[in-house]
Amino acid sequence: MTFQRILVALDDSKLSHIVFQNALDLAQTNQATLMLFQCLTAEIVGEPMVPIPLEVGLYPELAERAYQAQNARVQQYTQQVIQKFNQYCQIAGDRAIAAEFDYKMGDPGQWICKTAENWQADLVVVGRRGRSGLAEVLLGSVSNHVVHHAPCAVLVIQTGHSGSPVPTETKEEVQAI
Repeated sequence: MTFQRILVALDDSKLSHIVFQNALDLAQTNQATLMLFQCLTAEIVGEPMVPIPLEVGLYPELAERAYQAQNARVQQYTQQVIQKFNQYCQIAGDRAIAAEFDYKMGDPGQWICKTAENWQADLVVVGRRGRSGLAEVLLGSVSNHVVHHAPCAVLVIQTGHSGSPVPTETKEEVQAI
């Protein structure tokens, strides 16, 4: 099986660089194009992404300043993501791999699947943080959502107990079970 369009789901975790390297190797082997993708969430920028309601007794000026500060954090973070993606695209270009990037604000699992569908990816490469049990139930698992809802094959990369990358099952292997 060969892949021509590989969507690489990235975030700010340590595993993200390993995910990128694995996708880069796959792209080079398959002469594929990469789409680097990251979802910006409220947790990433550190504040809720909704304006503070005036009903809580704050003066409009304070609410406006809070909103502006929040907007500035989002803009700063977005610029950091763009800078990182430009560096990754340069690395891919140095290996003669075509790469582009995109980012959205919202739920990562849903946006990864939607982007894979819209971009017509035939493989999604995503990292797994290793949450399990109650933590996974409460906090959710992006990789689990993607495995079950992506319109294409999914390769999940996780770190093993030794800290080295260990590819886990693909979507086809999960469906075969």
